[in-house]
Amino acid sequence: MNLVWRTPELTLTFALDDGPVRLTTGPEPGSDLSQPLVEVSALGHGRSPGTNRHVDTSLGRRLRYVTHEDAGSTLRIVQEDAATGLRVTSVFEAGAGVRAWSEASLTRPGELVLDFLSSLVLGLESLEADLYSAANDWMAENRWSVQPLRAGGVPQIVRDPHYPVSKSRHAVTSTGSWSTGERLPVGVLVGPSYALGWQIEHNGPWHYELGENRHGGYLLLSGPTDQEHQWTVRLTEGDTFTSVPVSLVAGTDRDSVFAALTRQRRAVRKRRPVDDRMPLIFNDYMNTLMGDPTTEKLLPLIDAAAAVGADYFCIDAGWYAEGDWWSTVGAWQPSTTRFPGGLREVIDRIHERGMVPGLWLEPEVIGVDAPIAAELPDDAFLTRQGIRVAEHGRYLLDLRTPIARQHLDDTVDRLVTDFGVGFFKFDNNTMTGPGTDKGSTSLGHGLLEHQRALLDWLDTIQTRHPDLLIENCASGAMRMDYAMLSRLHLQSTSDQQHPLLYAPITAAAPSAVLPEQAGHWAYPITGTTAEEFTLALVNGIPGRLYLSGHLNRMTEAELDLVRAALAAHRTILGDLETLVPAWPLGLPQWDDDWIALVLGDAELSYLTLWHRAAGPAEVTFPLPAGTVQHLFPTDADGWTYTWNGDNLTVRTEVAEPSARVVQVRRPDAG
Repeated sequence: MNLVWRTPELTLTFALDDGPVRLTTGPEPGSDLSQPLVEVSALGHGRSPGTNRHVDTSLGRRLRYVTHEDAGSTLRIVQEDAATGLRVTSVFEAGAGVRAWSEASLTRPGELVLDFLSSLVLGLESLEADLYSAANDWMAENRWSVQPLRAGGVPQIVRDPHYPVSKSRHAVTSTGSWSTGERLPVGVLVGPSYALGWQIEHNGPWHYELGENRHGGYLLLSGPTDQEHQWTVRLTEGDTFTSVPVSLVAGTDRDSVFAALTRQRRAVRKRRPVDDRMPLIFNDYMNTLMGDPTTEKLLPLIDAAAAVGADYFCIDAGWYAEGDWWSTVGAWQPSTTRFPGGLREVIDRIHERGMVPGLWLEPEVIGVDAPIAAELPDDAFLTRQGIRVAEHGRYLLDLRTPIARQHLDDTVDRLVTDFGVGFFKFDNNTMTGPGTDKGSTSLGHGLLEHQRALLDWLDTIQTRHPDLLIENCASGAMRMDYAMLSRLHLQSTSDQQHPLLYAPITAAAPSAVLPEQAGHWAYPITGTTAEEFTLALVNGIPGRLYLSGHLNRMTEAELDLVRAALAAHRTILGDLETLVPAWPLGLPQWDDDWIALVLGDAELSYLTLWHRAAGPAEVTFPLPAGTVQHLFPTDADGWTYTWNGDNLTVRTEVAEPSARVVQVRRPDAG
């Protein structure tokens, strides 16, 4: 018996016969030996054959269909193992694809120590496919590569006469509390007859793998595991453990899958109260004050930011510090030496200039040299074997504990009440390691509980302060996931300080984060050439321009360029929440001379182009023909655009690196 479940953009077919429930990309599920929908293992119940893979689990094979509930936009499929009483419910929510997770419980007295539970496992027709995946690093985010899956750890093995199956896998894993500290939890697989995309929506450890079984291949998505993350959880009757959520989408090729992922992220975000305001924010940090704010430095910047049209002004790191502050943070009281007349004087100027004040905050840490570190008990912190976890001069608060939560609630409430703060840049520069064993949990489960407690704390803040906007930052984009971004307003896309190196980060960002949440720094540097100045501004335009720079030191000609860039950005903002990305020159590579990003819909496209070498030069790529409007700069300035059918040739005569943003409107768009 098959169960067919249709969503607006994806149809799922499940086999509900004598074996475990199975889900496949093909039109018909495979045989009893094809890939089970759920893989689950526990101490005493492992895998056969024994491998590093998380498939072929004994419990997963023994699960049998019990019932299902189709509520239209939600599907629940229940399976049980008769031998142990383990019940696993697979939950699917319809969006632009599906969002899925697993719920495990016991139906009778006893206990089971789980050491792995998948969120979703999908059978694949074929492994003859190309895998797109991305490395992520501080100041080098969103670096995509593509390789045949067969070259990535899943070799073809001749099956006759013994039908051997490779025991290897292609595995991608993230450890610790930086969910995107090394890799993005996003992937795209493009085969001859299918194209799939996925993301894992967790702000801590995660894992995905692809491999082969006797009737094709599999894609497995999960949160923390014992093998990779020291994670186990003890189940007894009445307990329920819920895995981390994941999303799955389908398309016909790479860009259509990324478009579907974009629509799915919007669907995930809209399941929560969404604040759709998109103010223009000035932040004093990047290539400007760099963590050294004072009254003297801030007042002229505030006046200049207001004069060019900023809506918010965020005072970044250092406002709480007397001198060197890294290991003394935690009390979050304004410095008296930086602000002789008090921080209130600066905040009042922001209000007087018609802007909303914002502050940088790193809420999850207490500096090891901060007086408050001695005032708080050990129970307020993540510990291992009773010893506080200390990394990079900081202790890490355990947000499962009321005392840690109260400290952070008091901090946020005080700053909002005392100063009218309407925006926080929440940073996170310190990793937790594998977790905490407090309360006799496994290290991995302690970290999972802490990360979920962080999400709950964010929810309570937004409930108490519904007008508050919060930026998600972790040394740039080291925690750029949709557990966080389903709740928070803006994502810092990098700490990269060089405009030429920011270009590929900006261009690739829509692969991982919604354009309307992608906070790209635009930090023009006074005294640079007009093209250097322009390129630094272009980096911010196709997303959420995050303005910085010494505006108060700029010439009128430079300020005119800033105003023109902000006007172009506001034009795009009017359409941004409906646009999807495409990369007509391919996903940008770190050293590419030419980079192109399209944000478009059926009627128009906003095309951002960077040429990072000296000109003249030209490039040709596919783009539906239309009428070009020079958006920024507002005239051609040495660039030309010529169509041959639906291929666009762009030529620059500029003798140095340069960048442009144009609008392309289809002839039939009206």
